[in-house]
Amino acid sequence: WWVYIARCYNGTLYVGIAIDVEKRIHEHNHTSKCRYTRYRKPLLLIYSELQCDYNSARRREKEIKRYSRKKKLDLIEKKIILT
Repeated sequence: WWVYIARCYNGTLYVGIAIDVEKRIHEHNHTSKCRYTRYRKPLLLIYSELQCDYNSARRREKEIKRYSRKKKLDLIEKKIILT
């Protein structure tokens, strides 16, 4: 499983998980299933990290979602150490 961060057209950051990140970004950009990204298309994948399983990915997703915008951007720029 992958944890990813995508930049929406309005500059906001979206954090999610997927087995196939490219496919998930395509789904975000071409369907209306996700409420948050529905009106913030197109999305651009800007960060991803591999996790060993679904539960690890969910935990990491929740952790990153609690980060401030600055901390997310630092993570993207590899300025913080992954835990």
